[in-house]
Amino acid sequence: MYIATVNSTNDYLRLHPDIVTLRTDFQTSGRGQAGNHWESEQGQNLLFSTRLKEIGLAATDQWFINMLVAVALYETLNTKLSTLNSTLTIKWPNDLYYGDKKLAGVLIENTLLGTHIADSIIGIGLNLNQTEWHSDAPNPVSLKQITGEDYDPDEIMNMFLTTLAQLMPNMNRIRSDYMQHLYRREGFYWWEEREVSTMPTMNGTRTEQSFEAQIVDITPQGELVLQTRNQEIKTYHFKQIKYIL
Repeated sequence: MYIATVNSTNDYLRLHPDIVTLRTDFQTSGRGQAGNHWESEQGQNLLFSTRLKEIGLAATDQWFINMLVAVALYETLNTKLSTLNSTLTIKWPNDLYYGDKKLAGVLIENTLLGTHIADSIIGIGLNLNQTEWHSDAPNPVSLKQITGEDYDPDEIMNMFLTTLAQLMPNMNRIRSDYMQHLYRREGFYWWEEREVSTMPTMNGTRTEQSFEAQIVDITPQGELVLQTRNQEIKTYHFKQIKYIL
């Protein structure tokens, strides 16, 4: 389904349980993870939400959906970038990065029924054809900026939905693929702890509280596990830690 303008594709699907997928040209109240605002010039990018029903996952397995969606989006975009020796990666928890720039964001909202996931609404914002940015978003990039080509949003959306459906029966490979494509998966980088907040935050710059660490694992609940230079192990929920770019 297509509607030119909505407040939020995720919110619209929640209010209309009979609709499976909704694409729009503009969201008046587009949201990212933890309440972050998503900037998108009208008609220039791919903004859509899709619904997964009765996928047979326990409530404790919600993290799997994040990995599934991120891997499906990675594979979709990589088909367009593979000839460029691309540096496409998945930035924990589920952003898509080209180099150190954000190409796509994902917002997943699950509805639980007892001990199982009854419904998952997956919202995706992909920078497609936009070439100028007017907000304080620190590091956006679009497919057009990378390749110089224009893209059809319906084509990319349908590629993603097909890839998502193909991956779902292959659950055993999802975690290994996710870890293989993880942003900064090897080596030591600078990080900074922060208090849990739903307010939008910037990636920031190095301060006295910054520390160097490497990614060693992600727990079944989606927590990031880091190891510092002095071998200390630290585990973080989303928004408890930020990358220093």
